[in-house]
Amino acid sequence: MVFYSFIYGNKYTSSSLPNLSGKVAIVTGGNTGIGYETARLLAKNGAKVYLAARNEEKANTAIEKIRGGDIKGSVEYLPIDLMDLSSVTKAAQAFVNKEKRLDILMNNAGIMANPYELTKDGVESQFQTNHLSHFLLTNLLLPSLRAAPHARVVNTSSLAYTSDPSSTFATLEDINQSYGSSWRRYGQSKLANILFAKKLTALEPGMFVNSAHPGFVSTELGRGIVSSYGAVVGTIQAAITSVCLSVGAFLTPEQGALTQLYLATSKEVEEKGIRGKYYVPIAQEGKVNAKNLEERAETLWKTSVKILEDKGVALSL
Repeated sequence: MVFYSFIYGNKYTSSSLPNLSGKVAIVTGGNTGIGYETARLLAKNGAKVYLAARNEEKANTAIEKIRGGDIKGSVEYLPIDLMDLSSVTKAAQAFVNKEKRLDILMNNAGIMANPYELTKDGVESQFQTNHLSHFLLTNLLLPSLRAAPHARVVNTSSLAYTSDPSSTFATLEDINQSYGSSWRRYGQSKLANILFAKKLTALEPGMFVNSAHPGFVSTELGRGIVSSYGAVVGTIQAAITSVCLSVGAFLTPEQGALTQLYLATSKEVEEKGIRGKYYVPIAQEGKVNAKNLEERAETLWKTSVKILEDKGVALSL
């Protein structure tokens, strides 16, 4: 890796994780990409990990692979479909039926730059998958998080929030607007991740809630680009990714998982009081270049609650 250390430094590595024995964690989207590496490294260091994913076959393949490695903890499957709000409620209930507390919640799963689509719940697919379903999951699990000392919540965001830094999140109609690019809608959902972490921090002073940009990582997340822009663009993207990986300008999935793992596990987070922050690779505080963050975080929270209430979805179990 020619540029890795120069660009990203070595503040946090896979060997930096502390002993996590006794910790209980959920990782959404843990069957692939940085989610898989997050689940693997948590389990390797002693945590009991619930790998939350929609596709049971892929999830079980990932679980068996993790179990086949050198792990001190454990990992099991938690079914969840973030495109279906009722599935999110079922997943939260299934977890609560098994565990008394939750130490680490990694709101990691996401889709990127997908073609415009409304879910069965009537919400723009990227906004629901990347924000609203995680908003619901987190709220449903708040009692479990409160039961853990110094619980951690990490929202996987992206530098792509800058593609739509001015979203107001005032109404579902604003969020569902179909004009603009798939990147704008992706950026809207990634800004929501940051704002959600800020507001939850204000409401839950006993927790450490943050958001993280994983970096430019080679994962399956880019499959949405092919759907939106065609095979030619997808081929160009794959070629650029290959070159960037070869010189260390792009991160591997394990490297991409490190910043969110830092926020989820490092003792520094508690020692330095890192709460409501946005972090970038590797484990560095970033600046959010968007205006009126607190006001918009409040609006996003109220709108998210209203969307769920209007659809008859309870925010508690």
